Amino acid sequence: MHIVPFKQVDVFTRVPLRGNPVAVVFGADGVDSHAMQTLAAWTNLSETVFVLPPTLPGADYRLRIFTPRQELPFAGHPSIGAAHAILEASWATLHDGELIQECEAGLLKVRVRETPDGDHIFVRVPRAQVEMLSPVSEQRLAEALGREGKSTDISSSLVNVGPQWIVADLGQEVSVRTLRPHYGLLASLCDGVGGVGLSVFGRASQGEGLVVRSFAPSDGILEDPVCGSGNAAIAAHLFDRRGLDRIGHHYRVSQGREVGRDGTVLVEIDPDGGIDIGGAAITCVDGTLRL
Repeated sequence: MHIVPFKQVDVFTRVPLRGNPVAVVFGADGVDSHAMQTLAAWTNLSETVFVLPPTLPGADYRLRIFTPRQELPFAGHPSIGAAHAILEASWATLHDGELIQECEAGLLKVRVRETPDGDHIFVRVPRAQVEMLSPVSEQRLAEALGREGKSTDISSSLVNVGPQWIVADLGQEVSVRTLRPHYGLLASLCDGVGGVGLSVFGRASQGEGLVVRSFAPSDGILEDPVCGSGNAAIAAHLFDRRGLDRIGHHYRVSQGREVGRDGTVLVEIDPDGGIDIGGAAITCVDGTLRL
């Protein structure tokens, strides 16, 4: 057994217990993949991340990211939460306001933007790949959303941003807030297309931006409180479908109220389709972990 530093960081919020927590484990160089997966299942958070020395030139640190059931090549809220924890613990130093994160998806830029209310941390998402869902998968999606046999204009796609998400445009905020998906059908659909889950979105009824919910039942997460990669997949879907005219290339997302949270995700999309996901973070647990 050895003792390592540990933090639990709430991401996409400045108010403790209102965002999406991520477990951040430092100094786990000698911990094997099985033990990492076991710990991720034990924390039962949507993700647990391990901070390791980099193996690629130019990287400031390396991350391994686990859900309760699998390792992911990239995820948004663990990247932001880990960067917050790393800077807080002085495990790395900013270079012109930036860090370089190494993960299975490659080298990703992390940047810190200072604001009067505190820092926002942004991570550059791996280049998105957007595909159409097959007619059969679209029908199965309608069934999982409880819309089978109904006239619908749902715009959907399969988007790979490291993890692969099914994305569905439900139109307006009320359709997102009141959604009660069939988790069994959704898990089966995601397994069938190789997706980690479903992210749905609608236009906010007040102000600008989107309302989002993300579901990953096949990964042991019925509803992810506030999801970085799910929001990145939505951004890629909107860019691909030329759907950014109403909300712009920089917008805010509300996510988490249906599960007792209230997160805010900042999305910035370059003219060429590059996507940054950002937000605030705050440490809620700071101590050590026995492995």
